[in-house]
Amino acid sequence: MQLLCHRLKFLAKCFAGIAMGVALAVSAQQTPPQEPAVGEKLLVEVGRWVQQTQQLAPDQFGFAPMDSRVQLQTCDRPLVMDLPFASRETIRVRCLGNPNWQLYMRVVLKPGVSAAVVPNAAATGSNSATKASTNRKVVVASQLLRAGSRVSVAVLQEIEHSGEGLDPQAVGSIKDIENGEMVRDVAAGVPLRSHDVRRAVLVKQGQLVVLTVTQSSGFSITARVEATQDGKMGDQIRLKNPESGRYITGVVTGPSAVRGL
Repeated sequence: MQLLCHRLKFLAKCFAGIAMGVALAVSAQQTPPQEPAVGEKLLVEVGRWVQQTQQLAPDQFGFAPMDSRVQLQTCDRPLVMDLPFASRETIRVRCLGNPNWQLYMRVVLKPGVSAAVVPNAAATGSNSATKASTNRKVVVASQLLRAGSRVSVAVLQEIEHSGEGLDPQAVGSIKDIENGEMVRDVAAGVPLRSHDVRRAVLVKQGQLVVLTVTQSSGFSITARVEATQDGKMGDQIRLKNPESGRYITGVVTGPSAVRGL
C-alpha cells in the first residue's frame, strides 16, 4: 500500500511538471514581441531617409553619437527630416505632432565614400534649355562676414545666381543659416556655402534665459531661469530655477530662449 502511494505521488509530480511546462510554452507564444526602442526606431527612419536622399547603401554611412543630454521621445506622426544648413552632413529631425520637438543628427560616411550630389530643383525644370532655368537662388552678405561672428539676418539677402560653376553646397535660403556662426571669413557678395556656417551657441552656461512653458489650455507662462549648460538650437539643456533651486529641462529655441518640456 505504501509503495502504491509513493508511485501515485511520483506520477502527480510528473503531471504537474508537464502541465507547468505546457503553460510556460503557451505563455511565451502569447507574449507579444517588444517594441523597438525609441532610439532604434529613430535611427532606422533617419537612415532610410539618408539612403533615399543621398543615394547611399546602409553599409556606407553611420551616425555620430548623439548628445547624452538628448531625451528621445516618441512621435504620434511620421518624422520630418531636412538639411537646415544645406549640408549633407547635418540632418534636422522634427516631430510636428505631440510632443513637438526637434533634434540634429550628423551623418558619418565610411572611408572612401562620398555622398551623391542631388541637383538643385531650380536648375532641373522642364525648360532646362533656357538660361533662366540654370539660375539658382543663393544667399550673399552685404558686408564682410568674419570667422567666429554670429550670422546677422539683417546683412543677408537672397539673389538669383547662375548655376554654372556654382558650388553644390551653396545655401539657397536665409532660413537655412539663421542662428548660425561663421566658420571662415566670407567676402560681401560671395555666395555662402553650408560649410561656411555652423550652429552657434545660443545659450551659455550661467546665463539667465527666458523659459516658456505652454499649458494644455493654450496659455503660456514665462520665467527667468539659469542655464547650467551651453546649448545650440534644438539642444536639450538643464536649467535651474534661481528661486527654488529646482532643476528642469528645456529645449533651446533661440538666443537666450528655451521651451519647457
